[in-house]
Amino acid sequence: MPRPIVARIHTHALAHNLAVARACAPRSRVWAVVKANAYGHDIAHAFPGLKQADGIALLDMDEAVRLRELGWTGPILLLEGIFEMRDWEVVEAYGLTTAIHHEDHLRMLAERRPTQPLPIYLKMNSGMNRLGFTPDAYRDAYARARDTSAIGPITLMTHFATADGPQGVSAQMTVFDQTANGLPGERSLSNSAATLWHANAHGDWVRPGIMLYGAAPSGIAADTAGRLKPAMSLVSRLLSVQTLRPGDTLGYGATFTAKGAMRIGVVACGYADGYPRTAPEGTPVVVDGVRTRVVGRVSMDMLTVDLTPCPNAGVGAAVELWGTQLPIDDVAQACGTIGYELMTAVTARVARVSDDTSPTV
Repeated sequence: MPRPIVARIHTHALAHNLAVARACAPRSRVWAVVKANAYGHDIAHAFPGLKQADGIALLDMDEAVRLRELGWTGPILLLEGIFEMRDWEVVEAYGLTTAIHHEDHLRMLAERRPTQPLPIYLKMNSGMNRLGFTPDAYRDAYARARDTSAIGPITLMTHFATADGPQGVSAQMTVFDQTANGLPGERSLSNSAATLWHANAHGDWVRPGIMLYGAAPSGIAADTAGRLKPAMSLVSRLLSVQTLRPGDTLGYGATFTAKGAMRIGVVACGYADGYPRTAPEGTPVVVDGVRTRVVGRVSMDMLTVDLTPCPNAGVGAAVELWGTQLPIDDVAQACGTIGYELMTAVTARVARVSDDTSPTV
């Protein structure tokens, strides 16, 4: 029998969250972002819940090929573009759309002779300062792309840095609108945060990512409570129960000392499964349906929890590290990180299992 830790993927939740994205941006089409193996959920398990998207966006060529093998015939967008000349062969063979964000991309396409012109997303650096042509260079890049025979339809694209915070998107929107004024082509600007909270930025295509998986772009669960459903439940069981006496210490480094007699549960989950080693005492966890806390240091294969609030929990009791009973954002906040990192950190040794028993949205 394998270790009891499993990442349960809720296909119906993915479909629900995609419907929320559509409702937020009813006049836009939707790229469902599945980068990082569908944010750690596994593309094969996520795909059934996202098949109603208008397109699927990701980073890696092999993930694009995998999507085609799963039966996806719609558009696929490579968000980071290509990396070397031979990548164009994959783009052509699998009918991909690619972001173009630097001079080498334009140069390579100028040298390319595809069987038919390739659609591109021409990226503007409107203030994120990662990828894209600067506003001063963007219109010239657009003109050269338009005059390149290998390039077909051009969509204008940018990415927001602060859509999830008080700064919002207005500064970058101004830069984008002023620079792109008069240029033909569809627009794609909005990530999850802008899709949820900035209707003026929706454009022709929105690109929701984290919201599809049920976490808040802001990292605060309350910001999307009641709107989004968690698409992953990381669950396990108690392997052992120990009783500590007053003064007993617990785990590596003896970082926790019992103040009185208490029961401790040992969970089959550790940092080799992707749970953060830095999770401090007090990080929430649900045991036997009751919210309690992590105590002691997380080790490679196990972590320990306080069973004081769950007196009936024994060996084999169900444990939820995050999921339908415990928002991933609450765990991330306790650990000083974000839900994105927790999702994508779940390692390959943790089985992903779809529990799509409720397929309705």
